[in-house]
Amino acid sequence: MSTYLPTLKQLQYLVALHEHEHFGRAAESCYVSQSTLSAGLRELESLLGVTLVERSRRVVRFTPLGNAVVEKAHRLLREAEELSELVQSAGKPLAGELRMSVIPTIAPFLLPRILPRLRKERPQLKLFLREETSADAIESLQHGRADCVLLALPFPTGEVEKETICKDQLYVALPKDDPRNPPEEIPPAMIDETRLLLLEDGHCLKEHALAACNRPELRASATMIGTSLHTLVQMVDNGLGLTMLPQMALDAGILHGTNVVTRPLKTKNASREIALIWRKQSPRSDEFRLLAQELRAG
Repeated sequence: MSTYLPTLKQLQYLVALHEHEHFGRAAESCYVSQSTLSAGLRELESLLGVTLVERSRRVVRFTPLGNAVVEKAHRLLREAEELSELVQSAGKPLAGELRMSVIPTIAPFLLPRILPRLRKERPQLKLFLREETSADAIESLQHGRADCVLLALPFPTGEVEKETICKDQLYVALPKDDPRNPPEEIPPAMIDETRLLLLEDGHCLKEHALAACNRPELRASATMIGTSLHTLVQMVDNGLGLTMLPQMALDAGILHGTNVVTRPLKTKNASREIALIWRKQSPRSDEFRLLAQELRAG
């Protein structure tokens, strides 16, 4: 066996530099000085006898071998985290640190209702929350930056385990004085594609809304402009069009103080599945299932 084995700290420095593409920012993310990080990487390259990073004043460029080592480093660091989790999970459930990524169309509506009770009933749980789009959250999960993810399905997640929290119905939101006097339920064929406002790319709710309507022309015609559901509601309230909102947001009072009304979307798949997911075969699976129960109880 080789005497020159990389340390976990060196691999953390390498992964951080690959993520941030800047020595200063990478050092900050690792809570070390830039000189410490640079020295650690130089030592790593010296021990391995290869160049992993091409350095210049303005550009950080990884060699092909460097990129391959980064991929392997992600797996090793994740397995080291799982080793720590294995020991932690042997103690009291839902205690200690837990990092959860949550997508923006869930976080502001579900968490305020759940977190106060969770803090009260699970005082030993240190829950670190990170709001990310679905794609970024999945990447965080795969690379070990998140222990679990609260998101909406369907969405490509890779090999994960999951617990369903609830079904979240979709509604059409439109101005109160809409001239077409919409019926109690709105079929997809009645949606005017020139007036449909959706979240910008990167938000899975946009895909769920389009899939529920099953009208390919909507994808080409809809205006994908909103950065948040609150922004879309304000646009609808100002007569700029109509949009789709989940039941979760309505229950949280997103329409309070507006002249926006909603109607159920009349189609069989007008909903999204809210789920908690985590890496397959994680040693904390039982703990995540317990967390899912807590989220359902909220």
